[in-house]
Amino acid sequence: MSDTGAFVYVVDDDASAREGVARLIRSSGLMAKTFSSGEEFLAAPRPKLPSCLVLDMNLPGLTGLDLQQELARSGQQVPIIFLTGHGDIPMSVRALKAGAVDFLTKPFDVEDLLHAIHQCITSDLEEEIRPGQNIGNMVGESLGLKGVLRAIQVVAPTDATVLIQGETGTGKELVARAIHDHSSRSKRPFVMVNCAAIPDTLLESELFGHEKGSFTGAIAQKIGRFEAAHGGTLFLDEIGEIPLELQPKLLRVLQEQEFERLGGNPTIHVDVRIVAATNRNLEQMVDQGKFRSDLYYRLNVFPVTIPPLRERRQDIPLLIRFFTQKYAKKMNRAIEEIPSSALDELTMYDWPGNIRELQNLVERSVILSPGPVLRIDIPNRVPFADSGTPGEDLRKDLTEHERERILETLRVCGGKIGGEAGAAARLGVKRTTLQSRIKKLNIERAYQ
Repeated sequence: MSDTGAFVYVVDDDASAREGVARLIRSSGLMAKTFSSGEEFLAAPRPKLPSCLVLDMNLPGLTGLDLQQELARSGQQVPIIFLTGHGDIPMSVRALKAGAVDFLTKPFDVEDLLHAIHQCITSDLEEEIRPGQNIGNMVGESLGLKGVLRAIQVVAPTDATVLIQGETGTGKELVARAIHDHSSRSKRPFVMVNCAAIPDTLLESELFGHEKGSFTGAIAQKIGRFEAAHGGTLFLDEIGEIPLELQPKLLRVLQEQEFERLGGNPTIHVDVRIVAATNRNLEQMVDQGKFRSDLYYRLNVFPVTIPPLRERRQDIPLLIRFFTQKYAKKMNRAIEEIPSSALDELTMYDWPGNIRELQNLVERSVILSPGPVLRIDIPNRVPFADSGTPGEDLRKDLTEHERERILETLRVCGGKIGGEAGAAARLGVKRTTLQSRIKKLNIERAYQ
């Protein structure tokens, strides 16, 4: 078992037993923190990481069972392993029924304890990244993502038109599907059109359909995407790529919910909710005369902006674990460990391709990992999207860019690393991650 960024908490009033268990845990490559009482454990801040609680049953004051019940009442779901000096079967049954993972009698077998801890951390990791905990299978705890999820909850029950904005690879389609799935139209069709993938000459027919003989090759009547989405949601991806000459017809559908098929006369009425997405600046395109202002305002009823991955760094470890679990299951690989040093490196990378780039990296890493430890090809060996060929000069440039960014943030924060006003919070990374990068990049305390 190696360091996966998980915490094991040990609560025992016996100092020698407490420290002995902690040494055992640390020797296995995990982080351990000790407490002499249940009250001390409840009062201490704990990081948002997969974790496990090794808990003495017979604590003075707040007993082990009392602490288990207190955690359950406050909604804190920490997997628990109970330790006791007495083989109390009724007490162990009570603890296990209340949700404990295991119950070991002192003196316990070392391998039994380490195996139970592994089970705890695995179950806590699966609970932490379970897609059902977040809207639309979106994984993360960052303020930026929470803002997106709140916006989905607000707008989904309405029929308002939504414009999703964000860089390539940020998950715009996931947001669109979540809006549909949480709306009153969820049982009706969700139809997607990638406007950039369809030639301009065919886009009108694709959206609105055509009649037989309306153009060369139209050998039969065709239903368009608007008709196919009747009663449901039409997702217009890459809306900024729609040609100017087609925009008035699209505007009419948005306003009147009616149109004619290409080559046809009858007016067709539809009931369709529009969700559009773009990675382009439509407001700037309006100023340049490349996009109609009236269509822009009609689309921009409820804008949702997805932050790039570099602005939600605390979500990166969660996403890596999520995709590792997904692809390991798909490829029947028994991957149990992700080196914390690799997580630190990946957290500081800027991810120009956003979640799509991260997902592809993890999939490739799972393919290349025959054993239980994930082998990750750190992305600073790969050029950024707008860079030339990879090489030593590029790696130096990326490292220097990261070093300067950390130095500048430390100067702004007066050298403070932790806390709400510290550099780690500003950079969106854990304090330990930032300390690791400071050490690796040989950053002196010249910023103070």
